[in-house]
Amino acid sequence: MVVGGCFRDKAAPWHNTNARYCRMVSTEPLRCAGALIVDHDGRIFFQRRSPHRRLFPNCWDIVGGHVEPGEDIDTALRREITEETGWFLSHVLDQVGEYTYVGDDGLTRTEYDFLVRVDGDLDHPRLEAGKHTEYRWLAEHELSVLDEHRDVNDGLIRRIADEGFAALRSTGL
Repeated sequence: MVVGGCFRDKAAPWHNTNARYCRMVSTEPLRCAGALIVDHDGRIFFQRRSPHRRLFPNCWDIVGGHVEPGEDIDTALRREITEETGWFLSHVLDQVGEYTYVGDDGLTRTEYDFLVRVDGDLDHPRLEAGKHTEYRWLAEHELSVLDEHRDVNDGLIRRIADEGFAALRSTGL
C-alpha cells in the first residue's frame, strides 16, 4: 500500500523558504542496502552523516540507502556505493545481516548489509555533498567512536559494525 506525504526538507538548500515537497510513501517497510567496505588492511569505511539529515543526524554510518522503485538489492548497493563515495563495487564478500528498525521519522525500514570490496582510490572518497561531512577507516579496536550519538540510533551502527568484523573474520581475510 502506498500513501502520499508532504514534508519540509531541512537538508535542502531552500529549507528556510518553508518549501515543501510531496512524495508517495509505502506503508510497507522501506528496503535499504548497506555496504561495509573493507580495505586491504582489514578496516571498514564509515562516514559521518550531516547534522541536517532527517535520519540519524551527525551519526557515523556505513554506505547505503533506500532501494529505489524497480531496483533490486544488488543494483541499489552498487548505486549507493558510487553515489556516496565515487567508488565501484568490486565484489561482495559476505552478507552481514538483515536489520528492521523504525527511524526517527517514524518509517519502518529493512536494511540488508553486505561486506564488500570496491575499486577506486580508497584514500580519496568523494563524499556525497550535503549528506556526509567526514569519513574514517576503522579497525575493530577503534569502534568506540561509533558510540557517539548512540541514543539517536540506539547503537544500531555499532551492532552492524561488530557483525561486519565477525563476517570479515569468518571469510579468513
